[in-house]
Amino acid sequence: MTRLIFLGPPGAGKGTQAQELAKSRAIPHISTGDILRVAVSQKTDLGLQAGAYMDAGDLVPDSLILEMVRDRLAQPDTASGWLLDGFPRTVTQATFLDQLLQDINQSCDSVINLDVPDELLVQRLLERGRQDDNEEVILNRLGVYRRQTAPLIDFYQDREILITIDGSQPIEEVAAELASAIQ
Repeated sequence: MTRLIFLGPPGAGKGTQAQELAKSRAIPHISTGDILRVAVSQKTDLGLQAGAYMDAGDLVPDSLILEMVRDRLAQPDTASGWLLDGFPRTVTQATFLDQLLQDINQSCDSVINLDVPDELLVQRLLERGRQDDNEEVILNRLGVYRRQTAPLIDFYQDREILITIDGSQPIEEVAAELASAIQ
């Protein structure tokens, strides 16, 4: 059984690596962004509540995100494991997740941190060619990520479940290092 959390800044390649690993292990790749979009599109109770925040341009509160993650982890396809991508983003969310996993008698095997220097992240994100990706916006997003996530990295390192992988390597090398790290 494989239960993993993926951390990494925008452009680190965590989505790519998470999708491939989830496919090879036959476990769901659970992205909180996807959970939100599905819940909103299906007009579930939680989706309607989250949609109201999103429509107003506000962040969806941790309590709602946690309930959505709780619902998702209760689905039958998670019985053989899961891979969480994009959650938790803060120590508060990680603490909530710890409690949730205890409540549902599960645990996280490892937390994968894809580490990439900011200069390379900026280059990668600029190469994506998205309209809203200019250097100033990208640097701001990376700054926000670093402020929120640096304590989270320490949080999981203290629990001795953090595995840091050099995400600046070619995709295949990152995948190989990841596969050997979580055997």
